[in-house]
Amino acid sequence: MRHSIVIAVSLVAIWSIPSCSGQAPEPTTSSTVDVHFRPVQPELFKDSGALTDAWADIDGDGDPDRFVGFNGAASRLYRNDRGNGYVDIAIEMGLNVTRSVRTAAWGDFDNDGDPDLLLGFAGEAPVTALYRNGRNTGFTNVAGLVGLELPEGTTRQASWVDYDADGDLDLFLALRDRANRLFRNDASESFTDITLESGIGDVRRTVGAVWFDTDQDGDLDLVTANMDGDANGHWQNNGGKFTDTAAGQPMEAGGRMLGDPSQGSVRVCAADVNTDGWFDLSFANYGPNALLYASGPSAWADTSGAPNLAIDARYDTCAWGDFDNDGGLDLYVNGTVTGGTQYRDWLYHQEENTTFVDVTPSELLQLNASHGATWVDFDLDGDLDLALTGAAEDAMHYLMENLLPRVSGRQSLQVRVLDAEGHATRPGTEVRVYTAGTDQLLGTRLVDTGSSYDAQSDLPLHFGLRNGNPVDVAVTVVGAGKRHTGTVANISPVMFSGSILTLRIDESGRIVD
Repeated sequence: MRHSIVIAVSLVAIWSIPSCSGQAPEPTTSSTVDVHFRPVQPELFKDSGALTDAWADIDGDGDPDRFVGFNGAASRLYRNDRGNGYVDIAIEMGLNVTRSVRTAAWGDFDNDGDPDLLLGFAGEAPVTALYRNGRNTGFTNVAGLVGLELPEGTTRQASWVDYDADGDLDLFLALRDRANRLFRNDASESFTDITLESGIGDVRRTVGAVWFDTDQDGDLDLVTANMDGDANGHWQNNGGKFTDTAAGQPMEAGGRMLGDPSQGSVRVCAADVNTDGWFDLSFANYGPNALLYASGPSAWADTSGAPNLAIDARYDTCAWGDFDNDGGLDLYVNGTVTGGTQYRDWLYHQEENTTFVDVTPSELLQLNASHGATWVDFDLDGDLDLALTGAAEDAMHYLMENLLPRVSGRQSLQVRVLDAEGHATRPGTEVRVYTAGTDQLLGTRLVDTGSSYDAQSDLPLHFGLRNGNPVDVAVTVVGAGKRHTGTVANISPVMFSGSILTLRIDESGRIVD
């Protein structure tokens, strides 16, 4: 049985063998799922040139707001006014940045209760900015004041994580053209560069990254996705010292060819695809994509042929989410645009036998999306909607509403995890949902440590459920060499329809009111 702390809580496509020709195999489309999306405020989200897309509740009103970074055009900050739609407030809030934004990560670095935004740029110095959220006073760039203003480098994935479990968010920054960096938050309005002493300064061409406790030894480890033929990395954390252990493991190649400069991994995603409690790894590649099932701590099997998601083309993003609330994680893969070619996107539905079927509707195929893709329940109706970006001239940055029947939205639960003080310092925390009073696992999720295209969002975790029956929610906090789990029992998803179950948990696993 699971060991838990129980407390009352209040509301606050089947594929054939991979093609070597670069052409995707014909999909099997035997799924009976009905898939339809429609654009929300298409005039507002119509502009092209969008690269990165990151979400957070910037004003504390309970619904998700959206930042979009462009390739030289002014950035957008869209405030969610719920029933009144979205409004671009970037100018009035000080975030109309006219740089080529390649990196966007939300994180409450100063522990004041609201999300701040780290941006990374292409081009001239500086290549980073850190915008402190002042709520009513807008956003102010404090990167130079706190030691996070970099003069050079090609930024990619940024991840806010509390790697040393001292209660504040540290910053990992992947760089495409030099050693990756790790900055320790010293809780005194300053960061210290600990790249050398930590050993994390990989000089391979890193684009994507995700942090979680890969070996379940009680601290956050790092998996990196590297480009230009470079091997991927698996950086295991041993008391703040990191060692790459990927050599000889399936993740090293992540499904594509090593040593081939035309191939590489853009995004690595961690998700419990087969609902066994372990985090599997999927890779969006230049080259065949891959899904590696976990078989235990730091152990993944190469299963790219069964089920086969190894479409051989060029992809930017893997985004897992249960869009139809049937209890199984589905996959959206975002094709890139490069060399005059627009690679198509794929929406795969997971069938009951853990095979995948292409169910991509025409309204998504016609959008010429690339780079960013994020599952988000923007309207809090219980189902996941899809936010996309597109870099091409004929692209967009649409928000696509999921037209799942409203009754199906009640077959879900959204969970937000905070620390004991109510701050969002828990990236890398694991959340599992069980049938109430049993050990029947219904789903496992990870508080975001890197997602979409070089982004990190601060969003609740969405669990699709086959029914509205009560569930137990187990939250596992990782840090300082320990794993502590607290549980809230007998939660009715229907009671949280249109809202979010917010849980505050301390470092010992105690859930507090």
